[in-house]
Amino acid sequence: MLPTGVSLRHPERVFIGGAWMPPHSDRLIDLISPDTEQVIARVAEADDVDVDRAVAAARHAFDHGPWPHMAPAERIAAFRRMIAHLEPRVPELARAWTAQMGGLAAFAGPMHAGSLAALNQIAGFAEAFAFVEQRPSLAAACALVVHEPVGVVAAIAPWNAPFGIMANKLAYALLTGCTVIMKPSPETPLEAYILAEAAEAAGIPPGVVNLVPAHREASDHLVCNPGVDKVSFTGSTLAGQRIGMVCAERMARCTLELGGKSAAIVRDDFAIADAARLLTGTITMMSGQVCAMLSRVVVPRARHDELAEAIAAEMRAVRIGHSDDRAAQLGPLAMKRQLERVESFIEEGRKTADLITGGQRPTHLNHGYFIEPTLFAHVDNASRIAQEEIFGPVLCLIPADDDNHAIAIANDSRYGLNGSVLTHDADAAWRIGRRVRTGGFGQNGLRMDFGLPFGGFKQSGIGREGGPEGLHPYLEMKTMLLDAVPAGV
Repeated sequence: MLPTGVSLRHPERVFIGGAWMPPHSDRLIDLISPDTEQVIARVAEADDVDVDRAVAAARHAFDHGPWPHMAPAERIAAFRRMIAHLEPRVPELARAWTAQMGGLAAFAGPMHAGSLAALNQIAGFAEAFAFVEQRPSLAAACALVVHEPVGVVAAIAPWNAPFGIMANKLAYALLTGCTVIMKPSPETPLEAYILAEAAEAAGIPPGVVNLVPAHREASDHLVCNPGVDKVSFTGSTLAGQRIGMVCAERMARCTLELGGKSAAIVRDDFAIADAARLLTGTITMMSGQVCAMLSRVVVPRARHDELAEAIAAEMRAVRIGHSDDRAAQLGPLAMKRQLERVESFIEEGRKTADLITGGQRPTHLNHGYFIEPTLFAHVDNASRIAQEEIFGPVLCLIPADDDNHAIAIANDSRYGLNGSVLTHDADAAWRIGRRVRTGGFGQNGLRMDFGLPFGGFKQSGIGREGGPEGLHPYLEMKTMLLDAVPAGV
């Protein structure tokens, strides 16, 4: 059973050591449509035995296989063959995302085409990277700084952007010479199957790429396996804290891209109507299920009520519909537990702020995990709805006295992933952006470029993904002091 338009050769199997094999148990993972609440697909469920097999295969491929020792150009060529296999499957990837996560079909195609373009860009970063550098030295005739692969990587991706995030992790790991165990979210595993098929078609050596779809318990077992040298995780801060502690015990490397509660600061020179359109269009993107989402709006106190009215009017006009409705502007949340989480925050918000609009399930949709776009005004920045990541189309409007107060509010968060200022003054945007404690900052909206470093301050994570800098977390540096320059260097 698979969604219409998605074709996998072995959905009931795991991919370990270059072979599609039955999982240790006979359990399957049911994939539920966020639109209909019906089962739309089933895939294999890996358990601890499968996880250990995958780690052993990746370990053997790293310790004894050719992949880590191949010339970078050979690895790049193999990765480009993977991309060539993925390119005609962009419509299939888009359909898988829409069916599993409820992402809007109108956005799915461009989103996944962009992810493929990003993979080509990452391959270009690897082509330009100096894996061996000669440096001047007072201690030797020849000093070399060598960048070597970190080893076996556990790549754990979330459900909101399963292809782009997993493909990014896989790209950097493979191009640096690492071997990988892919552990997709149990809600959205189909894209990882397509990546595994692409690796197989490209002739990636056995054991270099492995796939174990699994629930949380098996994921924890993967992280705890001493054969894993590095964990690359994107997900919640709570899970990231657990992974960080486990890795610290054995000094394993980790990259953690975690949660956010990002603020958009509205300045006086930005028109209310423009701000309302921009902020509504942002909070409804992917139903608000974006880690870098601008979910807090900090506005001058004198403009607060006018902006609240304008955003409410924009939100009431949003068309809510099924993910395959090309006219829909807001689709469902990804799963039942996410809907229940958002609803619990809305109930909490009613106690501490003014609910201006939304907060209900739409009356015209009897099935599916839908919620209206929701606006709270006069929000206290110390309240739960302002401090905790809701991961839904819920916007908090917070009044501020001036720019300094707005910056203080933006920084008054345990998170530090993203931020924005709505202003036509680029100099002001620069000054404010330098004072906001976040890993990313944009003028006039939610702006991200994965060809540049992406990650957060504080509890939003450790390390960076994206850009040429994204290669470094998958590499170890070795300094070599020799009596002469070796042949081939």
